[in-house]
Amino acid sequence: MAERDLPPPGTPPDRRGTGAPGPETRPAPDIRIRDMRAMDLPQVLDIEAASFATPWSSRTFLNLLRRPNAALFVAEDSTRRVLGYAVVWFAGPEGELGDVAVRTERRRVGIGSALVERVLAEASERGATEVYLEVRESNESARRLYARLGFEVVGRRASYYADPVEDALLMKVSVVR
Repeated sequence: MAERDLPPPGTPPDRRGTGAPGPETRPAPDIRIRDMRAMDLPQVLDIEAASFATPWSSRTFLNLLRRPNAALFVAEDSTRRVLGYAVVWFAGPEGELGDVAVRTERRRVGIGSALVERVLAEASERGATEVYLEVRESNESARRLYARLGFEVVGRRASYYADPVEDALLMKVSVVR
């Protein structure tokens, strides 16, 4: 897989839902989005464990890295420290954003937005027309992020999450080609 940089600042506003984000939502200029590699997994797993009650295993990430219908990205700084990651897979014209997380101390500075924008660019490159995701109903910050990027609530999955048990909201965005 080739390494890729962030989408340019001129990425169409409809991709982001409400227009280009302000400075507070763009990551620092030394942040780069690239394809995830197996050697990134120790850092990715640390972020995963700190972010989710039921974290994915190393085996899950390794299996996804081998799948041609999946794309995994990391955001790294100039020291090559992984600050966040995103995982998406595709089936026909649909993509599913399966996982996205950012180091706790680096949240709310645009890294999550940049990762999701990269996922949407990948979806467009692969010919997908829609991307779906599930999010905890109580996760207001993630829901706001997704809404800013054009995702809309299209359904609910009752008791989808455990620890604690909670409904998931199903969100969808149409991919700009």
